[in-house]
Amino acid sequence: MKLDGKVAVVTGGAMGNGLGIVKVFLKEGAKVAILDYSEQLENTVRQLNSPNVYALKVDIRDKARVTSAMKMVFEKFGNISVVVNNAGVCQLEKFENMTDEIRDFHFDINIKGTWNVTKAALPYMASGSIINLSSVTGPMVADSGEVAYATTKAALIGFTKGLAAELVDKNIRVNAIMPGYIMTPMVENMAKLSNGENPQSVIDGISKAIPMKRMGTIEELGNLAAFLASDESSYITAQGIVIDGGSTLPETMTMGV
Repeated sequence: MKLDGKVAVVTGGAMGNGLGIVKVFLKEGAKVAILDYSEQLENTVRQLNSPNVYALKVDIRDKARVTSAMKMVFEKFGNISVVVNNAGVCQLEKFENMTDEIRDFHFDINIKGTWNVTKAALPYMASGSIINLSSVTGPMVADSGEVAYATTKAALIGFTKGLAAELVDKNIRVNAIMPGYIMTPMVENMAKLSNGENPQSVIDGISKAIPMKRMGTIEELGNLAAFLASDESSYITAQGIVIDGGSTLPETMTMGV
């Protein structure tokens, strides 16, 4: 129960990586506030069936709503010790075909939304941990069609480091998780965009190229988030931690013995 007594805010916690984080946090003893605007939120809360879950329907692009929600979380649980900025979007599109609307969709949620949530939470944090969901995409690698997504995820590494420098004296640590391919609805959607006739072939191809020969699970990512949220990582701040099954390891796909 490494998170016993901690109160965590998890954005985008209704599904995917966010749900994995919520499940592990609850298992480790935390009280969790889920901020999400997905229609799946109600079903997720019903399935979790825990008195330690507090769900608020929030679009993190709406600064006023985010500010109000954070106050409600504090009034509900009495403190906020962990913030996980998990909510994010990815829509594949070639740069030369990309509209300003698609660009802003990524920037407004992945960057500005994370900014809104963090700024609204800080007044209620006496100490603790902020965890930003970046990616290996952007800071380390990228595929065609990912310019907007890669740009925002790279920006989150800069956000993490700059914020960590400012908050270290307040005993608030700031780190980023950089996932490779985790089996989530987002990855399933990207596979459909890549090959609408046979998205499973995309998923199989990705898995084959990963040294561990599989995608990660949302619970595995949740375990890393729990470590960064806990006192076990008390001397770690300003870092981007890669969790990718070794997918960024191979220099080539054909060289080697």
